[in-house]
Amino acid sequence: MTFPEILKSLKQKQYKPLYFLHGDEAYFIDVISDYIENEVLNEGERAFNQTIVYGKDVDHLAIVDTARRYPMMAQHQVLILKEAQDMKTLKDLQTYVEKPLDSTILVICHKNGKYNLNSKFGKAIQANGVVFESKRLYENQIPNWIQDYLRNKKLSIRPEASALVAEYLGTELSRVANELDKMAINLAPGTEITTKHIEEQIGISKDYNVFELQKALGQRDVLKANRIANYFAANPKRNPITVIISSLYGFFSKVYLLNFFLQASEKEQLEALELRSAFFLKDYREATRYFNRSRAERAIALLREYDLKSKGVNYNSTGKPEVDLLREMIYLLLH
Repeated sequence: MTFPEILKSLKQKQYKPLYFLHGDEAYFIDVISDYIENEVLNEGERAFNQTIVYGKDVDHLAIVDTARRYPMMAQHQVLILKEAQDMKTLKDLQTYVEKPLDSTILVICHKNGKYNLNSKFGKAIQANGVVFESKRLYENQIPNWIQDYLRNKKLSIRPEASALVAEYLGTELSRVANELDKMAINLAPGTEITTKHIEEQIGISKDYNVFELQKALGQRDVLKANRIANYFAANPKRNPITVIISSLYGFFSKVYLLNFFLQASEKEQLEALELRSAFFLKDYREATRYFNRSRAERAIALLREYDLKSKGVNYNSTGKPEVDLLREMIYLLLH
């Protein structure tokens, strides 16, 4: 089952006796297990019918003993096994998994990687329970996820604002969701979130960020690019050069690719660049006016060179500090 399907069935009180949640992305696992923990039983029922244990503290015998109990003055009992990856005898739950008790809802949360479902235990889980693999999202999926997340809170967000949040908060969904939740508390339903809101609520500058730097480089706006470079240099901890280089690499890779689709339709260009919205397409189009194929290639090579330098590879570590490397790199990109 997918993440939305599981939440929908839980909200409809269609409970299964076994949920096995595994994968690299902790956020989706936490949301499902938290919903079961907080919503299946009412406050009075939880005292006698809800048990939460951690893999490093229990073995399969303790889990089976608890799971085989019948609920007291409730339709179900809930047993949540968190950090199941730390339980040495997890596979020994196979006997119970093959014949789970209908009145028990056993939730197994296995984080930090995909479980081998081709094992005997894995096959038993698939035959008798709900299995959900929580996969990490790719970087280019985060802005769309942010839009969907805020839509559920009756808020909308402009494309440039969602891209800005994604770029600076990264792919750790728990961190992103936490910042969005804090922002949502202070905004009225129906608000369209802009870069100004992002600056006020999260603290990411709407004028001095990597997207504005990309735009300045694409337009060859020397003054603006240097202003942003000076801002980054004054705040190196919040703007590490490795993150900036990674973002610029993504930008110039798309500019390079777009050079092969200049005569194509907008739809074909969006598909080639893997863009959901045409909002950013104009920036890439404008950049191709100066950064043709060969110049885009040189920009990518330059970024690779300075990425290595920033990490001390083929470079004297006692030489220029990171902020000077950044200024030098931007100068060479512009000239």
